Formats: sequence, C-alpha cells, structure tokens
Amino acid sequence: MSQSKCILKCKLVLLFSLLFWIISLNPSNAQNINAEQLIKASINYHDPELNWKTFKDTLIVEMTTPNQTPRVSKVHINNLNNDFYLKVEKDGNNFSYNIASNKCDMTLNGNSNFNESDAKKFNLNCDRGNMLKNYYTYLYGMPMKILDPGAIISNKVERKSFHGKDYLVIIVSYSPEVGSDIWFFYFNPKNYALEAYQFFKSDDNGKIITDTGEYILFEGETIINDIKLPKIRKWYYNKNNQYLGTDTLTN
Repeated sequence: MSQSKCILKCKLVLLFSLLFWIISLNPSNAQNINAEQLIKASINYHDPELNWKTFKDTLIVEMTTPNQTPRVSKVHINNLNNDFYLKVEKDGNNFSYNIASNKCDMTLNGNSNFNESDAKKFNLNCDRGNMLKNYYTYLYGMPMKILDPGAIISNKVERKSFHGKDYLVIIVSYSPEVGSDIWFFYFNPKNYALEAYQFFKSDDNGKIITDTGEYILFEGETIINDIKLPKIRKWYYNKNNQYLGTDTLTN
C-alpha cells in the first residue's frame, strides 16, 4: 500500500472513531441511558462541583396561592451539620423553627413563650418542624437526593410527553421506613436538567392511587452555591390539574 493511501486510511479510521465518540455522547441517544446514568448526568448539570453535601446557605421563598396573601419563608440549610432554620412571615405574623444538634426551638412573633392556643392556631410543634426540614431539603436537594438511602429506583428510563414537553422519566419508590409515596422525575432529554416532579400515594400493595398527589412544574433557574435550583415551581393536583400555588426563589 502506498504511503498516501495509508495516510488516507488512517485519517478515515480516526474520523469515524471521532464521529462514533461524538454520537455516543449526544443526548439524542438518551434512550440507551439507564436510571443511574441519568441521575448522575442530571447531578452533573445541577451540581457539577458536588456542593450539595456541604451546602450552607439561605433560600428566600415567596409562596403565592389563590385567594391568599403571599407567604415569605427564609430557609437556612446547613447540610454539613444537619442544621435547619426556617422563618415564615404571613399576614403580619411570623414564626420560626431552629433545628440543630437534635434540638428543636420555636418562636412566634419573636417570642419562645407562646400558649397552647397559639401553637394550635399556627400549627407549631416539633414534628411539623422536622417535616418542614425534610420537605425543603428533599425537594430543593433534587436531583442530588434521589440517591439517598432508602430510595428504590426503577432502572428503566421512560420517554414521556408531560404537559406539552418531552421528558426522560424515572420512577422512585421508598422503603417503608422512609415513605410510601411514589415519585416520577422528569428530565430534559437534551441537557438532563430536572424540570418537573410528581408524586402519588400508594396502597397497601404498593400500587399507585391515581387520584392522589401532586405534580410540580419548574420555570427558570437560580444559582446558589454553584447549584442550579428551580427559580419558580408551580403546583397542581394530579386528579384534576387544579392549580395550587407557586413558590419563587427571590434570592
């Protein structure tokens, strides 16, 4: 074989190898991805520096709901020490939870001494404080927290159209000690961004109860601690698509 033909053949082999490598990385081939790969790709999009585990920052969340005055929540999350602080302001009142070192402290309008009637009126108790801690750290910690202990992740990735957009979808259930809800996570097939999630209650056999739960659609992003978080989340009932409210990160 002449030297020129050998060089040409080598160039063609190199070209086809390069094309194969590019195609293999193309998100359009996402039908070949499994759930673990999809989650890790999404984490790489949202939290490329893996900062969530040591996240220590404050989120300012404004919640608007139909026929209600806005509610503003100051949410401080310290994942390194597992500490949590929440202050909520609404209708001229404010209450707070401070959960640190396995202790729970509460205040109402700046006063830690409030009566039982006010505690009931504002639903102030440490069980609710811990529930709110789990709520904020779970949902704003997505997709990173999908891999938490107790998660049972279906390996199959589905393609699904959901409210006018195409998504890659994974289904996650949980061991009994963690919870009984079944979650669907919706990822952009081009960049693997998490753009919606949805949950249903389940029956005693672990089957979805279809007229339960809610779905949440995202709009925009806010970067905090180098993590891309959903700026706007809109909440709806699964059973009838009734709009429930919107929370907005105002940081």
